[in-house]
Amino acid sequence: MIPDKAPGEHVLHASGDLKKEAHIPSFEKYKELYIRSVESPEEFWGDVAKDFFWKTKYTGKFLDYNFDVTKGEIFVKCMEGATTNICYNVLDRNIYEMKLGDKVAFYWEGNEPGDEKTVTYRELLQQVCKFANVLKSQGVKKGDRVSIYMPMVVELVVAMLACARIGAVHSIVFAGFSAESLCERIMDSQCCILITADGFYRGDKLINLKLIADEALQKCRDKSFTVEKCIMLKHLTKEDEAWSGSLSPPAKRACPDLLVSLTPAPQLYNIGWITGHSYITYGPLANGATSVLFEGLPTYPDVSRMWEIVDKYHISKFYTAPTAIRLLMKYGSEPVQKYKRTSLKILGTVGEPINPEAWQWYYSVVGEKRCPVVDTFWQTETGGHVMTPLPAATPMKPGSATFPFFGVVPAILNESGEELEGPSEGYLVFKQPWPGVMRTVYGNQERFETTYFKKFPGYYVTGDGCRRDKDGYYWITGRIDDMLNVSGHLLSTAEVESALVEHEAVAEAAVVGRPHPVKGESLYCFVTLNDGINYNQKLEGELKKQVREKIGAIATPDYIQNAPSLPKTRSGKIMRRVLRKIACNERDLGDVSTLADSSVIEQLFDNRCCTAV
Repeated sequence: MIPDKAPGEHVLHASGDLKKEAHIPSFEKYKELYIRSVESPEEFWGDVAKDFFWKTKYTGKFLDYNFDVTKGEIFVKCMEGATTNICYNVLDRNIYEMKLGDKVAFYWEGNEPGDEKTVTYRELLQQVCKFANVLKSQGVKKGDRVSIYMPMVVELVVAMLACARIGAVHSIVFAGFSAESLCERIMDSQCCILITADGFYRGDKLINLKLIADEALQKCRDKSFTVEKCIMLKHLTKEDEAWSGSLSPPAKRACPDLLVSLTPAPQLYNIGWITGHSYITYGPLANGATSVLFEGLPTYPDVSRMWEIVDKYHISKFYTAPTAIRLLMKYGSEPVQKYKRTSLKILGTVGEPINPEAWQWYYSVVGEKRCPVVDTFWQTETGGHVMTPLPAATPMKPGSATFPFFGVVPAILNESGEELEGPSEGYLVFKQPWPGVMRTVYGNQERFETTYFKKFPGYYVTGDGCRRDKDGYYWITGRIDDMLNVSGHLLSTAEVESALVEHEAVAEAAVVGRPHPVKGESLYCFVTLNDGINYNQKLEGELKKQVREKIGAIATPDYIQNAPSLPKTRSGKIMRRVLRKIACNERDLGDVSTLADSSVIEQLFDNRCCTAV
């Protein structure tokens, strides 16, 4: 699976200086640790666990699991019986044992240049304890779910850690989602309280979060689910008392942490993305690092904003999505080279596969060929990186996620579920668990097993395609199910189709992805209208608005095509494979012998959208 030695040709290597200070300085060391992690997980992860505080130790096996639905219920158990508190480990321990109280935990950079804030580890602990007591005063207790719908502000981290401190489960909802989407996520996780903000600016656009939150709560009530309490951050008004809502009695400044078992209430996965959890909040704080929280846009007030921030805070690790890289590429190298960027040591990408052209620009222009590009593949469900280069150890190939992370055993399967060896392409799966992998879908074990384990019993199915080259490098090829990856955000085609069909003029809809130079994928929508309805620009605008309000701005269709009929099999199944070809104007359709009416194809090609809506 892992070559004995990484190839030395046609790859890029980290500098000798970076290797000297790296935790894992060579490919040989990576391979040694990797083998230990998969063959002796108790020994490997047990050493990692020694760096943290444990009130009680685990009992029984260190790691126990079943990935085969034919052998019973799917389960993963790691360090069962152990108790700790992650908030204690990332704050109290760093302050009182590691003496990091005065170290900066977060620099916050607001939407407008000059709007900034600095929070030390000690100040963060004080704010977390105070807010944890607020939550307790409102009846929030261990195991309760708390919905958080906030912009990128320090108070978002405070709310997260306050929940962790008292044993509540936080459900983060992306602040770009609509009232309907927020309502669905509140109800799905049965949240008892909502934490939000009055609003925020993205560039020069005001996002009225309070208005959206109010609408979401009303939608919950309309569906017979009432959220009794809501706490709002006065982010825009900047009043002395930042929080408003249910805030009595006055919050105390101390809050003992609540010990939490490692196998308590199930983890929540329906509800946003995890990068902010693992690599903005818990990961950096656990390592005593300093992070920069940025509220704004990479192009506001100008396209040099990112590099200005890098120089301002002497940022050494820069982590962003390929869609942002492609966006900034459009403006050339001059906006980047206005700033020195000498503090940069490592560049990272996340959210979607990065195309080699964007990788090369990122490496050559932003990193000046001295900063390794860490192209990470992972999912909310995996808890952390599962395929990734290690900055100093792994020779890089532009566009490749390279090799598996510790504890992760990948395989590539064909449609029949057979493991493929050597250079191959197929379904990416994992053969065994690691400590951070998901345990279930909250409240729906059946969905958990169906989604991730039933297609290929014995394997965790990622839902992504993958290619392995002759050197053993892995290349993620994208989603293999009906999902779209738009600007690093995963969207369900079924959800977009449902929003379109809710319009009274639409009889049927089908949504596919079309490659986009900046966003990675764009939404190309085919709509079949009810009899007597004419397609026009007014209707087009209404359909875009419908999707935007039902799901969020990120899901707004880029292309909408009038489709008098859709290509279907004789059994009535829409052939999305054919629709993807039409969206891209590719005439080589492959085998279409199962089409019920082949005349539909030419009509759809004739009606193609040539420009974005």
